[in-house]
Amino acid sequence: MSLVAQTVDSLCEGIRNGHWQKFLPGERQLCESLQVSRRTLRPALEELQRMGLLEVSGRQRRRITNKNSRAWKTENVAKKVIGVLMPGSFLALPSRLAFVMDTLRAKLTAAGCVVQFHVNPACYTSNPARVLAEFVAEHPARVWIILSSQEPMQRWFSRQKLTCLIMGSSAPGIRLPSVDVDFHATSHHAGTVLWRKGHHHIALVLNKGIYGGDIASEEGLRDALKTLPQVRIQVLRHDGTTAHLCSLVDECLRAPNPPTAYFVAGATHSLTVAMHLMRRGRRIPKDVTVLSRDNDPILDAASPTIARYAIQPAQFASRLTLVVRQLAETSTMPSEPIRLMPSFVPGESI
Repeated sequence: MSLVAQTVDSLCEGIRNGHWQKFLPGERQLCESLQVSRRTLRPALEELQRMGLLEVSGRQRRRITNKNSRAWKTENVAKKVIGVLMPGSFLALPSRLAFVMDTLRAKLTAAGCVVQFHVNPACYTSNPARVLAEFVAEHPARVWIILSSQEPMQRWFSRQKLTCLIMGSSAPGIRLPSVDVDFHATSHHAGTVLWRKGHHHIALVLNKGIYGGDIASEEGLRDALKTLPQVRIQVLRHDGTTAHLCSLVDECLRAPNPPTAYFVAGATHSLTVAMHLMRRGRRIPKDVTVLSRDNDPILDAASPTIARYAIQPAQFASRLTLVVRQLAETSTMPSEPIRLMPSFVPGESI
């Protein structure tokens, strides 16, 4: 199916499901919800107008017509609606994650589902219960896919017994279906590699937010090194800004015995650490090693190239699609969290 045809189907599904009542929202909101451009949206809207299912007069909003027409009717529509909840714009996603989401949308649409993207930062606070309750009531979905979630949001979905999938790792003590990279095994391997290279003081660079994947990363690194003598792991938690991350690296460099290796969560943060170390006169890898837990094509353009762990986005998207379809069609959850093993990509930084 063409993207325009998929958009027509998505609009029809949303109207049949009662997502929009008398009028469609503006084009900007529709583009954000359906994650398509205006060049794709407008032909889809014109097709619905030709079908006599929408009316527009001048600059007025598009009015939904013929709600009783057989063209709108379907059975079990709610069963096909997949909601994707994100804290920020689709454009802010890393390229590999944007590819996964786009592939997921295409595969689910081909399977007869409608995928609706929702950006709502208010759902990502430390106390999101009221906002989440109102939001979910206004946007019914058979399955929710949750991106970048932390413990408060996950606990709310678990208490409400809503069918959802965590794209990432669940917080400790929360049993929700999830698909993620096996960060414990990845970090365990990283610890072994760095030890064999002679590094006894390793900095683990993580975001300040408490995410399940970051918890697994720290546990995996400590498990790999706990029985080895004279090993020190220093955890650096930054707020996501370049300035704060660089200030943490500077603090390490001023110490009497600074880390000789940095194991960094996030490909762009790995690049920041590497460039700042070189800015401070440290040679990579002669003086210090940088190893990225995550992958991004931009790391291939670095000089020296950054060693990292990579998983094929197409593989991740396919596995994610299978789990979502299982949840949508049977409401059964996978018995165990699904963890995919990445491959180690050697680079010049180690």
